[in-house]
Amino acid sequence: MQKKSEKNTFLYTYTCSEDELSLCQMELRCLFGEEVPSSIFKSEVEVDVSRSPFIKERIDVMYEGDSLPEIYDQTEQVELGGKTFKVIFVKTNDLSPADKIEYDERRVIEREIGLRIEGEADVNHPQLVYGIVTLGGRWYFGAYHKNKATWFRQMKKPRSYSIALSTRVARAAVNIAVPNPEGVRAIDPCCGIGTVMVEALSMGINMVGRDINPQIAIGARTNIAHFGFTSEVTLGDIADITEHYDVAIVDMPYNLYSSITPEEQFAILVNARRIADRVVIVAIEPMDEMITEAGFTIIDRCEAKKGLFSRHLMLCQ
Repeated sequence: MQKKSEKNTFLYTYTCSEDELSLCQMELRCLFGEEVPSSIFKSEVEVDVSRSPFIKERIDVMYEGDSLPEIYDQTEQVELGGKTFKVIFVKTNDLSPADKIEYDERRVIEREIGLRIEGEADVNHPQLVYGIVTLGGRWYFGAYHKNKATWFRQMKKPRSYSIALSTRVARAAVNIAVPNPEGVRAIDPCCGIGTVMVEALSMGINMVGRDINPQIAIGARTNIAHFGFTSEVTLGDIADITEHYDVAIVDMPYNLYSSITPEEQFAILVNARRIADRVVIVAIEPMDEMITEAGFTIIDRCEAKKGLFSRHLMLCQ
């Protein structure tokens, strides 16, 4: 059956390591509002692919059909407006190994579509890029968007801290905390050198920071300014915060590297509950009992591993 897509439909692919799988799946659940079944999936939710450290690409579906000839016929309707174009066969799909489409056949499919689109093809610097992919026995064609991975540049900060979150974990934590940034006011009340803040600000999220250590707070301001972002980093204890925020991300201090008592950890959780409606808690252990005692309900969770070291991310309300 031949069909032009009637609603906004998007196809996404993603990739992650085994150690990152739990984190990746939680980020995708928060961004898309449901469990993502496999490395290629369909959704009616539009997400900027460059937000995620795990999403690879997105196709904005224009046409779909049960066979390639159906897609070929439909692509004759594509209007370029005088722009150059390129067609990409998306390699990630749900085909069985026996049905795998090899390199030469992928190039043939790209050429067949390209010949039916009226306009100038440009494989090196196209103004428009289209993608073709198969999923669930159907074929899909549409505008193609690749993750630009702009966050890679933020891995090299002028001020570093051995126990700071990795850029990838920080970015995923921000997406878990703030899947829909519009109108959201966020805070990192124990911001350290600003790793979480830099990722949030790079995505246009309104986030401020605070830290009790004056030298660390200076480091956060330096890192934020280095990447061309602007935000406030205040000095002081979380207990002294009087404003209320939609979201907080709290990377819990812990005794492995810093001197803090369980009572002080509990005080941080209680104050996080006071100042924000939605909180992502990052810790080196689950802390369920303490989190519950502070008045939170854990609504989702994951574990991000790096060798023998793990960080637990708990989404709380």
